[in-house]
Amino acid sequence: MKISYNKLFDILEQRNITKTELRENIKISTATLAKLSKNELVAMKVIEDICNFLNCQPGDIMEMEKEIDKTTLLYRLQEEKQIRLKGGIYHQTQVKLAYNSNHMEGSKLTEDQTRYIYETNTIGLDKEPANIDDIIETVNHFQCFDYVLDCAEDVLTENIIKKIHQILKSNTSDSRLEWFNVGDYKQRSNMVGDSKTTPPSRVKKEVQQLLFEYQQKETVTFEDIIEFHYHFEKIHPFQDGNGRVGRLIIFKECLKYNITPFIVDERHKLYYYRGLKEFENERGYLIDTCLSAQDMYIELLEYFTEE
Repeated sequence: MKISYNKLFDILEQRNITKTELRENIKISTATLAKLSKNELVAMKVIEDICNFLNCQPGDIMEMEKEIDKTTLLYRLQEEKQIRLKGGIYHQTQVKLAYNSNHMEGSKLTEDQTRYIYETNTIGLDKEPANIDDIIETVNHFQCFDYVLDCAEDVLTENIIKKIHQILKSNTSDSRLEWFNVGDYKQRSNMVGDSKTTPPSRVKKEVQQLLFEYQQKETVTFEDIIEFHYHFEKIHPFQDGNGRVGRLIIFKECLKYNITPFIVDERHKLYYYRGLKEFENERGYLIDTCLSAQDMYIELLEYFTEE
């Protein structure tokens, strides 16, 4: 963390006060003014004098800012997102994550169609008509990923999880069903294949307990994130969209803890589903599937970082 006086200079600009006027009124040296401009530490007496002159509180003129590590994948994704860079790792991740995650849940859109929607914001169809929900959820997934990048460094909470679901399912046919509860927990029991999930009356308590136990970890590892994912999918807190929300959470948490994230390829979905089903007895199935997916993403990253 480092000190920042950007808020001070914003106030000066708003009140049409020059740096020279500030220096002369509170009687500080040009060297001290230079320190303020460079966001360097100054004596508390200087801060007190500035606050008295501007009639404000210390928090109005200064704050602690987290130093940005420009070598992380998160920084690169956020940077490319901000400028909407075409053809970069952000672009490729958007398309591949949306296509594979949606296709695993029954979307009929191809990867090329998904890419076309992302790149042109229009629908490109060959012969077969497309389901409108598949299209809406593809666009929504792009927005979910942007949200994940925005909150990647935040502590995972119920609100973040619900927000991802709300974005994913907004304006779908499901969202028109009052009981479907978009952006909130399920109201009707559901199953995954032939496996029972947590009843609606117990979902909130179990999600809160899962988050509490996860947040107690001093350090979070790749295996911890996978274990969280298993328990999240076992609870199955939403009426639909649990898999996609869960995989977006994985990506977010990997970015938060500077762990290489991954995209489960839809061609390997049977291994992924087996891993979830057998996790209690054999954790290796799911972990190995995710490690394999991580290797594939590492290969993609190496292409974009090669000089």
